[in-house]
Amino acid sequence: MKIQKASEDYLEAMLMMQERHGYIRSIDVAAQLGVTKPSVSYATKRLRENGYIKMDPDGLITLTDKGMEIADRMYTRHKILTKCLISIGVDDRTAREDACRIEHDISEQTFDAICNFIKGMN
Repeated sequence: MKIQKASEDYLEAMLMMQERHGYIRSIDVAAQLGVTKPSVSYATKRLRENGYIKMDPDGLITLTDKGMEIADRMYTRHKILTKCLISIGVDDRTAREDACRIEHDISEQTFDAICNFIKGMN
């Protein structure tokens, strides 16, 4: 399943909003990602067309199973990579920013190896 980095970021942000507020609104996604409302409108249209999200008449967003799968994978990667970077001495803010960049490009094999390494440390 090939998806653009920006779409992964939107889906991950939507999952974070869902966990934080119990709902997902475009305005919150814009604030989370530091983008404009028109950018979010364009992205949500594309995500809807590709079956990653649904929107109700009030504009509330729901991740579909397909969207949730990607969002959960990216958010899990983000959390694990952030934790790993912090554990080796990277400050919290830098770790979160770097994890966000790494999570998109790292291979499954390398990510699995990092997870196994971290498990072995506990």
